[in-house]
Amino acid sequence: MFLNHIDVDKQNIFTPDGTIAKDDIFEYCRLYEQRIESFGGIDIALLGIGRVGNIAFNEPGSRINSTTRLILLDNASRNEVSKAFGSMENTPVSSITMGISTILGSKKVFLLAWGEEKAAMIKECVEGSISDTIPASYLQTHNNAHVAIDLSAAANLTRIQRPWLVTSCEWNDKLIRSAIVWLCQLTGKPILKLTNKDYNENGLSELLALFGSAYNVNIKIFNDLQHTITGWPGGKPNADDTYRPERAKPYPKRIIIFSPHPDDDVISMGGTLRRLVEQKHEVHVAYQTSGNIAVGDEEVTRFLHFINGFNQIFNNSEALVINDKYAEIRKFLQEKKDGDMDTKDILTIKGLIRRGEARIACTYNNIPLKNCHFLDLPFYETGKIQKNPISEADVEIVRNLLREVKPHQIFVAGDLADPHGTHRVCTDAVFAAIDLEKEEGAKWLKDCRIWMYRGAWAEWEIENIEMAVPISPEELRAKRNSILKHQSQMESAPFLGNDERLFWQRSEDRNRASANLYDQLGLASYEAMEAFVEYIPL
Repeated sequence: MFLNHIDVDKQNIFTPDGTIAKDDIFEYCRLYEQRIESFGGIDIALLGIGRVGNIAFNEPGSRINSTTRLILLDNASRNEVSKAFGSMENTPVSSITMGISTILGSKKVFLLAWGEEKAAMIKECVEGSISDTIPASYLQTHNNAHVAIDLSAAANLTRIQRPWLVTSCEWNDKLIRSAIVWLCQLTGKPILKLTNKDYNENGLSELLALFGSAYNVNIKIFNDLQHTITGWPGGKPNADDTYRPERAKPYPKRIIIFSPHPDDDVISMGGTLRRLVEQKHEVHVAYQTSGNIAVGDEEVTRFLHFINGFNQIFNNSEALVINDKYAEIRKFLQEKKDGDMDTKDILTIKGLIRRGEARIACTYNNIPLKNCHFLDLPFYETGKIQKNPISEADVEIVRNLLREVKPHQIFVAGDLADPHGTHRVCTDAVFAAIDLEKEEGAKWLKDCRIWMYRGAWAEWEIENIEMAVPISPEELRAKRNSILKHQSQMESAPFLGNDERLFWQRSEDRNRASANLYDQLGLASYEAMEAFVEYIPL
């Protein structure tokens, strides 16, 4: 992807060969090191960082004096590279990798990382102790190493997450809230029990100088957090909305919930969705992609068995055509090898399976089927994990729906930690459509608020939460039932990621953790909570 676009002579490119005979590996690695020395060593090492803190394939346990060698891959590393091999089963269990000592021998080192999923490892690499459990931490011993990251990957660094521990701060509401929540967790106290001594002893004396006393800042943050909690996510009609996250009028509202995959709506905001329906708003759900690659082959076989049996029982007049198609697809699936792309017919069937599940979930949540919109954005329809870039066609499809519904509220995925990037592209398509509507002065947009939710991969930090919707035990059970309607995404779902919990389990754990945090801070105690952040177009 890189070397094909630069003018380095191919004979000057040296990549460890993973196909050599096992008996030759030791000598091959020795000669590889010798070749590096013959060129005067490495001038620049350009590195990424893996999910387990590996640089190259130097897994946890790699020693600082390690050189180029054969190494057994950690399961997390195999999972990370599995998309290049089509499946986990097809991914090699070992690799030849340049060693830690080889990398540290470079004159200059650059470590690159971006995205929320790398934030924890970047913190360990930069601020943690030097340890073979985080091989990237060895870079701290290099006298010319540079870390180049985006803000998302930097999110856990002290200078970003807890700047008051590093320097004097320019305090704003979010930073103050973040500091107070951190102080509560550090001291084990709720907000209203924090004292001047707590602030002074933990580097927050600046806040005492700004507010005059712990009491003043405690009350401010307590009230700020209290005002984020609402049981009326669409706004409470005929109520004073001065301190409510969402306005009372108009009522009822027209609402679009954009769901990147056909289950993100219920995974991410299933409780809020039910509240909106119960409170008589006109709720639309827009499923942005077919989600067809996330359906296992066994699901297709199961539905083929049903169709075949149906035709035999009811003597369908189209049985001959269906029987031929049944035989054709069965034959393909039986002969399918790891990494093979599905046929168009199979992708269509997989898409239909997910549509059916989405419709059942909508019916369960009392959303009329006419309000279920399947957008099938073109960028997704490659049949592979690797998707196309966003295009004008994607944006126009979203824009047409916005023009049709003219919503008062939009809910969109802000869960950009999705490992396959689909959420990011889907959100970009919505924001691009909104920007175009704003440029053209669309009247509906002036009376519309946009809320971002997060799904199975992460939750909003409490300092960013602007609306928290409580969920009762009964509502949480109903949310779980909604998620379970998506049967193809249970145990056999191909893309559960490194987390072994199923989507409904992740969702419940996340929602309960949010409620527990509010409880620990001294606010109301709920079974669970779903959190949202408002997006305001520039």
